[in-house]
Amino acid sequence: MAFRDLIPWSRGQELAPVRDSFDPFLTLHREMNRLFDDVFRGFAGSNLSPMMEGRFGWPKVELSETDKVLTVTAELPGLTEKDVDVEVANGVLTLRGEKKAERNGEGRYFTERYYGAFERQIPLQDVEEDKAEASFKNGVLTVSLPKSDKARESVKRIVINTH
Repeated sequence: MAFRDLIPWSRGQELAPVRDSFDPFLTLHREMNRLFDDVFRGFAGSNLSPMMEGRFGWPKVELSETDKVLTVTAELPGLTEKDVDVEVANGVLTLRGEKKAERNGEGRYFTERYYGAFERQIPLQDVEEDKAEASFKNGVLTVSLPKSDKARESVKRIVINTH
């Protein structure tokens, strides 16, 4: 085996998958290579579902702000407001919930849908926690957090000089 074969980004360039045999050692070798590839690529393209990646950023959120309000929106498809808990305390917004599996009978063979519990914590700075408001519409959670007077006063405009 050449040294370049050990570099994970050089593997996986075949044009078509080839099955040589069902040798268990060869299967183990390929699986170990795949695991190392995932580590070096940061799990990009791995088979981990977004629900399993709760620590890695599910649900997806968007933060926007104006001079007065910080707004956090989160995509929660397939959930209702009853499935989600929203808390803000000590400068941290916590989104927590669970998407339960829908059982439509027996015989399910394939699914791309995700189920399970999630929790996402978002650090905040200088907001009025007691005035936070939340709404839920069409699978999108919106949390509005008014900025404190301290946060509004701390904004400083910086002039860009050209030389």
